[in-house]
Amino acid sequence: MQLLNLTVPLPAENVALDEALLDACEAGEIEGSILRLWEPKEYFVVLGRSSDPVAEVNLAACRSERIPVLRRASGGGTILAGPGCLMYAVVLSYLDYSEAKSITRAHQIVLQRVAESLASLVPGITLAGTSDLAFFTQKSSPSKKNTLQKFSGNALRAKRKFFLYHGTLLYDFDLARVEQLLTQQTREPLYRAGREHREFIANLSVTREQLVAALVEGWQATEIMTPWPQDRTKQIVKEKYVDDVRWVIMSS
Repeated sequence: MQLLNLTVPLPAENVALDEALLDACEAGEIEGSILRLWEPKEYFVVLGRSSDPVAEVNLAACRSERIPVLRRASGGGTILAGPGCLMYAVVLSYLDYSEAKSITRAHQIVLQRVAESLASLVPGITLAGTSDLAFFTQKSSPSKKNTLQKFSGNALRAKRKFFLYHGTLLYDFDLARVEQLLTQQTREPLYRAGREHREFIANLSVTREQLVAALVEGWQATEIMTPWPQDRTKQIVKEKYVDDVRWVIMSS
């Protein structure tokens, strides 16, 4: 597997690059599978393909702070990206993962691999909801039950020959920013049980370096990828994201 450990400058470029990697693999411009790792230096919101920004985002707060709101090509829910949230993406071939043509199995295959990769760092990781990773947090009071908290949300984009699977890994994220910039999601997994963001999500007690090393080893991403699809990325930004950013920042 090829490794692309790359964060490009702009939020839209980073979101577009995941899609560009999928398109390049589908077009035969890149051979084999890819693991991409990146982490933004600034906050931005990313909607799922069918997410409603009015219902799921505090647009007034985003406009006030000039925080971009983008819509990715994959499904899943709305996320807030930023420092302390390691983003990962894998582009995999259906020739190697034929079972992944089932969306349910695609979630299981990738999330199982990620969970196994992190098992030595975070005991008790479990797959939760449709496409989350979570762990049980011990409560301070013996009378209270352990609580399952989410640290990773994930999404899928499928094409004919390849599929993109990408997600978040919280390790040093300012969780208060989530409550400030996102509203309660319109689609919630049962295990959330109506909890507010601050009670539902949590950081892993690991470093970025530990996460990167674990994922690289777990996916056996031993080949450094160079070059990467810059032209495709620029074209996707031009076609899909420039107007989104302008709309969020400029609208009243």
